[in-house]
Amino acid sequence: MGAWDLLLVGLVILLGLCGVLLPGVPGAWLVWAAVLWWALEEPRPVAWWVLVGATVVLFVSQVVRWTLPSRRLRAGGPDGRLVAYGGCGSFAGFVLLPVLGAIPGFLAGIYLGERIRLGRHGEAVTALRTALRSGGWSTLTDLFTCQLITAAWLGAVFWG
Repeated sequence: MGAWDLLLVGLVILLGLCGVLLPGVPGAWLVWAAVLWWALEEPRPVAWWVLVGATVVLFVSQVVRWTLPSRRLRAGGPDGRLVAYGGCGSFAGFVLLPVLGAIPGFLAGIYLGERIRLGRHGEAVTALRTALRSGGWSTLTDLFTCQLITAAWLGAVFWG
């Protein structure tokens, strides 16, 4: 697989990661489809192991999302600003504390955004809880899954 093909796969994965944060975009499925495309083109067996792992992780995340209690989103839908703060925090956490840092990073990103907006700790914590109850856990589950798949793909490309 050439450098241009890897770049295109990486761009589709990046689009999928951003798609998780945008309502109506099948972000997790875009990430999985990019890994499938890469595995079909890559002759090494590690590509197929990454695809199998991505499929299992995606399936488990869908089961987790179905078991989460369904909550009604606010009338206007999820706040784009909070989703952006949570996404940036998750990516920073994933890089600073590999893999496990994504979860506290997501929570810290939303908290920081609310703390800046509201100015008080107690109100920011309450707003964080509300955001998580109104769809935040589902977004976090999808984003963390896509980050795991992306990390496995990057590991296979650079070190596999």
